[in-house]
Amino acid sequence: MSFVDRFGLWSEAQQQAARDVIAALEGGKLDVVRFSFPDQHGILRGKTLVAQEAVRALKSGVTITTTMYAKDTSHRTVFPVFTSGGGFSRPEMQGAADVLMVADPTTFKVLPWAPNTGWLLCDTYFQSGVPVPFDTRQLFRRTLANLNEAGYGLVTGLEVECHVFKVAQHHMRPEDAGQPGQPGVPPDVELMSHGYQYLTELRYDAVDSVMELVRKTTQQLDLPLRSLEVEFGPSQFEFTFAPGDALKTADDMILFRNAVKQVCRREGFHATFMCRPRIPNVVSSGWHLHQSLRRLADGSNAFMPTEAGQDLSPVGRHYLGGLLAHACGATALSTPTLNGYKRYRPYSLAPDRAIWGRDNRGVMLRVLGGAGDSATRIENRVGEPAANPYLYFASQVLSGMDGIARGLDPGPSADAPYETQAASLPHTLTEALGCLREDAVLSEGLGAGFVDYFCHIKEAEIARFNLEVSEWEQREYFELF
Repeated sequence: MSFVDRFGLWSEAQQQAARDVIAALEGGKLDVVRFSFPDQHGILRGKTLVAQEAVRALKSGVTITTTMYAKDTSHRTVFPVFTSGGGFSRPEMQGAADVLMVADPTTFKVLPWAPNTGWLLCDTYFQSGVPVPFDTRQLFRRTLANLNEAGYGLVTGLEVECHVFKVAQHHMRPEDAGQPGQPGVPPDVELMSHGYQYLTELRYDAVDSVMELVRKTTQQLDLPLRSLEVEFGPSQFEFTFAPGDALKTADDMILFRNAVKQVCRREGFHATFMCRPRIPNVVSSGWHLHQSLRRLADGSNAFMPTEAGQDLSPVGRHYLGGLLAHACGATALSTPTLNGYKRYRPYSLAPDRAIWGRDNRGVMLRVLGGAGDSATRIENRVGEPAANPYLYFASQVLSGMDGIARGLDPGPSADAPYETQAASLPHTLTEALGCLREDAVLSEGLGAGFVDYFCHIKEAEIARFNLEVSEWEQREYFELF
């Protein structure tokens, strides 16, 4: 009996999708399949199997070392994996032991840029059939299951900014390679376009080759792309997607980021979802998350008010109140890099405090819609494009449902967002992690063990940063003292 069958890991829909995948693999048109899982950072890791092996591995799983869950953003292992419990207090993870990647067959894609290559998104399990507790996709799925028990489903829509540059020099000399704890030298790049001609057709036409590359790839992957836009800054772009089921939206974000980076690199470009690249005149990128609740009983939008003049239904207002109440703790999950906090600046179309407003782009939470508008929703403008979508989304559900449970009032709309008195968002990742640890609702919802795990990894990242001498320090002190 296969691993999947022994532990009953697939639904009937997944069983049917698996049969379709096997038929595709046995049809002879695919040579290899990439089995990938999203790690704690939302980065895809995995193995590539030849087609005939992929058929067997579909139900039996693919082994991968548990150290994948022990790495910071420099790919350095920051847990003592050879000690008792492997640093995780989990005997199954001691000694860099293996876990199994089990494919979700409903995620199967044929990659348009990689000849004869299939792709599957996976969840991870111990040999006992128990899910790995640090698997963020499964964590989010559990969060959604609790939401479903309350009678709601989460609907989300993506609005994602990024930069695409021309590669001038890849820096592939041996001395450029880097090592764990010291990443390799990034490429030297040139602009695709000058900035500050926001949404002008001339700028769009100048980068049409890149836009077409992204469009074709995205649509060939059946991702619900709606628009491609030239953003405010140099070489900056924005892509929006139609709303849909939250788990699929998170999966789509994972695939979209990786697809864009891979196809761009093949064509001599460098795409980055880093929030604020250290390049002259380049501006910050954000990730605006549109969200609403759907009533499972009838499919209606639970945020849509019934009376004219209302911004949200009572359920929507309480959900909004929960997002505000837990804004500081949730920021560690929506903005998980040191760099992302460089974006929180007043008068910059980015939030700097926990407030909401009616159709106002200076607030953290922008409310759109109203009575009779089935698209009524909340747009959270706090996130950075590098965030792990499963953790970002989970933070929203946990915060919002607490607001509903406690009947929290979000207060009045902040129509002057940078003058309204309100709690500031964390100024640094360190501050955000402290807020996360102190947030009892988020800690309970994510699991105290997960919060400790996540904070340990991010604190290792911060510690490395604090040991580096920055360009700012050199300019500030070298001549002065």
